[in-house]
Amino acid sequence: MAAEPVLALRGVSKRFGAVQALTDVELEVRPGEVVALVGDNGAGKSTLVKTIAGVNQPDDGVIEWEGRPVSIHRPQDAQTLGVATVYQDLALCDNLDVVGNLFLGREMRHFTILDEVGMEKRSRELLSTLSIRIPSVRIPIASLSGGQRQTVAIARALVGDPKVVILDEPTAALGVEQTAQVLDLVERLRDRGLGVILISHNMADVMAVADRIAVLRLGRNNGFFDRRYTNKEEIISAITGATDNAVTRRQARGSEGQL
Repeated sequence: MAAEPVLALRGVSKRFGAVQALTDVELEVRPGEVVALVGDNGAGKSTLVKTIAGVNQPDDGVIEWEGRPVSIHRPQDAQTLGVATVYQDLALCDNLDVVGNLFLGREMRHFTILDEVGMEKRSRELLSTLSIRIPSVRIPIASLSGGQRQTVAIARALVGDPKVVILDEPTAALGVEQTAQVLDLVERLRDRGLGVILISHNMADVMAVADRIAVLRLGRNNGFFDRRYTNKEEIISAITGATDNAVTRRQARGSEGQL
């Protein structure tokens, strides 16, 4: 029997003036599951993520946490529940070292004095648990590679022991090796029993790590797919709303050229 969802959206809608950004959206995330949220630009992915993260409040519908309705009015409410969000810009401070970034705003103190030794020890333990390789936890963030910066941002999200982690385009602008490192980390989050929402335009990444794929189109659900029983073409058709699109036509031309 499948585990009960830790996070569920039931008929969530969101309007911005005359613009209907989300309409009756459903989504479930279970412990130890990677759910990829995909859709074209303007499909409503960012609005949905910000609604879960407490930046936006839904106009209609219900957000459930571990089976009970909850109200998320601000980002602190989401964090208190156990939702951590890693946005695409990462929001890292280049002038601080790894320890300083991991505990920014959550500094450990001994009375009124910063517990630098405790934070450094906790940083090493966290990075080791996630198999994140960083030359030193005292190295400035500015000197790290793009992939290392992404993994530090994800590790920072875990300092508060969340149950659901939202990753917004975590492999955008990364090279092949760096992308592999981040995808490995996503799998380790799943192995730790966390629910992961992965927002991505990269179908190869989605098919590599997702358990289920939720498609948004024009602010509405346009299909849920088990990754084991679907393929890129089916997902792209759901994203575009048509079986005949620029992607499939290009693939067809490529196949004809190989004949």
